[in-house]
Amino acid sequence: MKAAVFRGVRQPLTIEDVQLSAPGPHEIVVRTAAAGVCHSDVHFYEGLYPTPTPVVLGHESAGIVEEVGSEVRYVKPGDHVITCLSVFCGHCDYCTTGRPHLCDREGTRREADEASRLSQNGEVVHQFADLSSYAEQLLVHEHAVVKVREDMPLDRAALIGCGVTTGVGAVMNTAKVPPGSTVVVIGCGGVGLSAVQGAAIAGAGRIIAVDTIASKLELAQVCGATDLVNAADGDPVRQVKDMTGGGVEYSFEAIGLKQTAEQAFYMLAKGGTATVIGMIPVGTKIELNGPDFLREKKIQGSSMGSNRFRVDMPRYVDMYLNGKLKLDEMISRHIKLEDINDGFEALLKGDVARQVIRFD
Repeated sequence: MKAAVFRGVRQPLTIEDVQLSAPGPHEIVVRTAAAGVCHSDVHFYEGLYPTPTPVVLGHESAGIVEEVGSEVRYVKPGDHVITCLSVFCGHCDYCTTGRPHLCDREGTRREADEASRLSQNGEVVHQFADLSSYAEQLLVHEHAVVKVREDMPLDRAALIGCGVTTGVGAVMNTAKVPPGSTVVVIGCGGVGLSAVQGAAIAGAGRIIAVDTIASKLELAQVCGATDLVNAADGDPVRQVKDMTGGGVEYSFEAIGLKQTAEQAFYMLAKGGTATVIGMIPVGTKIELNGPDFLREKKIQGSSMGSNRFRVDMPRYVDMYLNGKLKLDEMISRHIKLEDINDGFEALLKGDVARQVIRFD
């Protein structure tokens, strides 16, 4: 199959032939229909997070099952599926206490003495996030996919595989935003726009979107933001506090920077909760004012929207098809696998929401 192979920090990805192993008893082969270009992949491309190389990046995808292992009962060839990097084992402490997104993944990966899922001329090609979506096919554990209805467009479904689940889930599952709340979302890329939508669906009374790019702020308004703050016009913390008379009840950081994580905390009113969604680079320390904790302000992380993806993702599909979740508007453009490096550059410039690779 053709795949985009990453070989080193800041080195352009190359389209190469990569071999797929035969599926094991609990593995499936999926023909990739679409894959979103997510900023998380760019973090590894830039070296902000480590990964072994060579590796096929990509983790936000949807496709059609082609082949299943001997013990697979959940899906069959022809089923439409969304992939998820929150692969769950089903028996660890996290899975059995309702937190499968934190699963230890015991038994969901191949052992060191087994053939690798991906290879090239007999050499190992590493699998990214247990998926590797920038490829024509995926070989994954059966617990890395969820079946979805066949009337769901797969290029839209791919967005649910990461960005939508991460953003909407951070609001609804991690922070559990109640109706009528005041909310601010910092960063209006794919995840931030999904958080804005999650807040709107949850019934937040006021949703403030913060970014430095006017076009993204306009898109945030389409997605449900009631107020817009352009951080290029001055201190966004001061703007939000002036706008709300002292701060918000819930804030969400969807960029992954030290500065914006701190801003999310300082935008809070007394008793407020800040949720960091973005991938802050390895080794980065966050600095907060200690006395603020005496006002019961809280800061927390969120991993993939605290998802139970086999429950959440079909619901998001229904929300889209019922007109409650906007996905069409989030797609800035469709590209081919060969355009992946241009896609990364567009993300680094910050002028796109979501780009989707189509394999048809």
